[in-house]
Amino acid sequence: MLTITPIYAALIAFLYVALSVNVIRQRRVGKISVGDHGDKAMIKAMRTHANCAEYAPFALLLIAMVELQDAGGWLVNLLGMLLLAGRLLHAYGFGKTPQIIILRQIGMGLTFTAILLAAMANLVLAV
Repeated sequence: MLTITPIYAALIAFLYVALSVNVIRQRRVGKISVGDHGDKAMIKAMRTHANCAEYAPFALLLIAMVELQDAGGWLVNLLGMLLLAGRLLHAYGFGKTPQIIILRQIGMGLTFTAILLAAMANLVLAV
């Protein structure tokens, strides 16, 4: 039974909706219905949102599988916190103008760490 992963999934869902609202806001500001019209702010908003959509679901799936294999709660929480912190830092660093590159880099590093640790944990637990 999943009891920890849903907490991180919900928190990341809030982030995802906030990033979605930012895309909508940028579309209204730029009067952009479809695409990005070459608008740098629109492109940045879209890519910040898309980056979350590209990494978060896969990572959450791996974390859920770790939890379903009865890993300790400490491990599931560690993976969830790494992912959540990574996604927040990346979104903030990437979304700012100018970008805060170090936050973007740390965010991706934490996200990759969560994915890789979850993948390794799944392999170990499955054996």
